[in-house]
Amino acid sequence: MNITRDRLMALLFLAPSFLLIVIFVYGFIGWTGWVSLSNWNTLVPDMSFAGLKNYIYLFGDYRFQADLRNTVFFTILFIGFVIILGLGLAILLDQTKKGNSLFRNIFLFPMALSFVVTGVVWQWLLNPSTGFNQFLQVFGIQPKWYTDTNILAGFQWGSIEFGLPVAMIAVVIAAVWQMTGFSLAMYVAGLTGIPDELREAARIDGASELQIYRKVILPMLTPITMSVVIIMAHISLKIFDLIYAMTGSGANFVTDVPGVYMFETTFRGNYYANGAAIAIIMLLLVAVFIVPYLINSRRGAS
Repeated sequence: MNITRDRLMALLFLAPSFLLIVIFVYGFIGWTGWVSLSNWNTLVPDMSFAGLKNYIYLFGDYRFQADLRNTVFFTILFIGFVIILGLGLAILLDQTKKGNSLFRNIFLFPMALSFVVTGVVWQWLLNPSTGFNQFLQVFGIQPKWYTDTNILAGFQWGSIEFGLPVAMIAVVIAAVWQMTGFSLAMYVAGLTGIPDELREAARIDGASELQIYRKVILPMLTPITMSVVIIMAHISLKIFDLIYAMTGSGANFVTDVPGVYMFETTFRGNYYANGAAIAIIMLLLVAVFIVPYLINSRRGAS
C-alpha cells in the first residue's frame, strides 16, 4: 500500500499520542492486572505469582459483597431517576418554549461543581441533626438519611443481607441532583433536532400530544437514552469522590462502594495486590456496559 505524504505526516503527528496512550493507559492496566495476580500485600514489593487468590478473597469478603450490593442499587436508582427527571424536564421545556435557556442553565449549574463539593453540601443538608430535618421535624418526620443502617426488602446473600440500603438513597439524591442537568441537555438537543413537520403530520392524522410523544418522539430519542445510560453507568460504577466526601464507607458498609474500598485497601492498608484486584473488577464492570455499546455503534456506522 502506497503511503502518501499527507498520510505519513498524519501518522507522525498521531504517533506521540498513540505511544502515550499505549504506555499510560493500556500499559498501566496491564501492570495493575499483573499486580492483582501477585502477593504484593505489604510495603515490600512481592511480585511472586498468586493466581486468583486475591479475587477469591474479595468475593468471599463481607465488605466487598456489600460494595457490589450497594453498586447495583446505586446504579439502578441513579440511572433511572436521571433519565426520568431529565426527560420529563426536557419535555416541559419543549412544551413551554418560554424561558428555555434560563431553566436549562439553572439545571446545568450543578454540573459545574465537583462531586466533592456536592458531597459536602448534601452532607450538611441531609445531616440527621440539621439541614432538611429542621423542617421535617415540624411534621414529626426525622429520617436518618445516610446514617441509616436498615436494608429494605433484604434477604441473605452470601455473608450479607441483599436489599436496598436506606442510606444509599441519600447518596442517590445528591448524585441525581448533580447529573440530571446533563440528561436534560441531551434530551433538549434531541427534541430540538426533531422536525416540526413530523409532529404536524401526526396531529393531522389525529394523534394527541401524548400519542405524539409516545409513538413518534420517544422512539426517536432512543439513541440519546442509550448514550445517557452508558455515560451514567460509567459514572456510577466507578463513583468515589461523592461518596468519600459525603458518607465514607458508612456504618456496616451501607454506603461503601468498590472505589472507596480500593482507595483504603491500597493507600491506607498497603494491600496493593488486593487493591489492584478491586480496580480490575471495576474495569470489567464498566466494560460490560461500554464494550457492547461501542460494538453496536460501529455496526450502526458501517
